[in-house]
Amino acid sequence: MRLLAMTALATLGLSSAVLAETVVIPTAQGEVSLEAAPERVAVYDMAALDTLVALGVTPAATIERVTVPALAEAVAGAERVGTLFEPDLEALAGVGPDLIIVGGRSAAQLQAVSQVAPAIDMTLEEDLMASTKARIAGYGRLFQREAEAEALTGELEAALDRLSAASEGKGRALVVLTNGTRMSAYGAGSRFGWIFDATALEEAAPGLDEATHGQAITHEFIAEVNPDWLIVVDRSSAIGEEGQGAEATLRSGLVEQTTAWSQGQVVNLDPGAAYISAGGFGAMMTLIGQLSEALEGAETHS
Repeated sequence: MRLLAMTALATLGLSSAVLAETVVIPTAQGEVSLEAAPERVAVYDMAALDTLVALGVTPAATIERVTVPALAEAVAGAERVGTLFEPDLEALAGVGPDLIIVGGRSAAQLQAVSQVAPAIDMTLEEDLMASTKARIAGYGRLFQREAEAEALTGELEAALDRLSAASEGKGRALVVLTNGTRMSAYGAGSRFGWIFDATALEEAAPGLDEATHGQAITHEFIAEVNPDWLIVVDRSSAIGEEGQGAEATLRSGLVEQTTAWSQGQVVNLDPGAAYISAGGFGAMMTLIGQLSEALEGAETHS
């Protein structure tokens, strides 16, 4: 009898192993084969968290401080397992995750968290929009939510079509990130270059430094460039720091004389979506919507 029971258990275990489905998804480190539909997932990347939430996937664990309000609400019940830069491996092990997702700011922690459970690096590629769509599809396959992923991609493409149409003939733009009293400008090849890729807006200042932290600028620079549009990201607000806001930093007699400021064509992008979770589905829909609404109400430049 005991032998029969052991044989039955062994057969059951073999059947479970055979039935366990695996999927192949693209990651920043190449294609990876994973067990489908992991139940307990720890997420150390905010763009990934954003898209997973949109797909209806609730992570078991994430970082201690989620500064994007919508995401903070979505993961209110998740365990906290350290920060983007310093994962708490003991707490992470206590969660017992089936899968750990890192990316972007936390990508350097891939090897460390891999000691606890299988981990993947989902850092977004340089072509942000293409990468966003690829990640949506990959997560849809991984969590067996392909229909939901297709629906999200359809919404994103429709929003991009609207933005493209709204931006036709609307002139030149300068993307500015403020950090307290400091300002940096970003061009087509930068982390905010997707704005120029997704719109017909021209660069007000071609040839900007493509460094991660942008090119430091002054009020005089903005006045000289005289953009039709100022597209602004407030880093301090995004990370929850107290201090001078973007409007106070930008405001000066010189900037107020620019076409953008004088015609009310300053677009203050949602700081969390633009700086923290950019590349996630919800973030991109928010940002694209903001830009479309602003551009649709403006006159076309001859």
